[in-house]
Amino acid sequence: MASLLLQLAVLAVALVAAALILIFIVAFITATKMPSLYRHEEEKFFLNAKGQKETLPSIWDSPTKQLSIVVPSYNEEKRLPVMMDEALGYLEKRQKQDPTFTYEVIVVDDGSKDQTSKVAFKYCQRYGSDKIRVITLVKNRGKGGAVRMGVFSSRGEKILMADADGATKFPDVEKLEKGLNDLQPWPDQMAIACGSRAHLEKESIAQRSYFRTLLMYGFHFLVWFLCVKGIRDTQCGFKLLTREAASRTFSSLHIERWAFDVELLYIAQFLKIPIAEIAVNWTEIEGSKLVPFWSWLQMGKDLLFIRLRYLTGAWRLEQTRKMN
Repeated sequence: MASLLLQLAVLAVALVAAALILIFIVAFITATKMPSLYRHEEEKFFLNAKGQKETLPSIWDSPTKQLSIVVPSYNEEKRLPVMMDEALGYLEKRQKQDPTFTYEVIVVDDGSKDQTSKVAFKYCQRYGSDKIRVITLVKNRGKGGAVRMGVFSSRGEKILMADADGATKFPDVEKLEKGLNDLQPWPDQMAIACGSRAHLEKESIAQRSYFRTLLMYGFHFLVWFLCVKGIRDTQCGFKLLTREAASRTFSSLHIERWAFDVELLYIAQFLKIPIAEIAVNWTEIEGSKLVPFWSWLQMGKDLLFIRLRYLTGAWRLEQTRKMN
């Protein structure tokens, strides 16, 4: 009996080892050496308020605005106006109080099937294309891919990622700005301030099913165990980066879908970019594109592959590259 148990134990260990080796091999073989930074010809332009094509700027140009806001949008024709009205109300009021303050909002339509681009363009017509720009992607890239396209077309000294659902109260950008300033001096002018909902965790648990709570804790554990230490909420879509931090991290980003935030922060920690986690006001908005079980499963796979691909050298952090 003891001999049989020993054989079964050895077999189990061998199977686990074989499975791990197989996962390592799959992660290595399926990895692209560097992220694709290709931009379709149509994605190199935006329409000004008169409907005329103009060439988009590059993040490698010198900044001409104090703040760029990048809003990734996929089928957001209904939720986007609420977010834009709140954001622009705040930004216009701030500019009136301080005429030296300059901003731009870049709405990136991630291959939407609805009227997202048309809804966003109305704001361009109202406020002008110096303040509002709409980039319409040829095909859906995923949230991370959409954010990266907006970041690479931005003109700001600081770049804010903000979700189209308006779940985070926009005036909280001032909290992120303070958090960023408190990190000074910035090494190589790089720093990141992450909005965080971690302080709302107890309240959210009370409103969630046990299954969703279990998924949430499982995801947080994987993030901590595999990729990012010291950041309790990696997934809040409200993040502020210096221009240098944005160009350095996004040019090295491989993941283009929901788990891109984790790789972004993994890269930042690897490069020793200082990160502040700042509590923000957040409200859950109906219409989320996440399908609880399958989305968490996909993100779990991405987390594992992020770790394995950097560990095996399939992915390497190289010098900042420009987009074609």
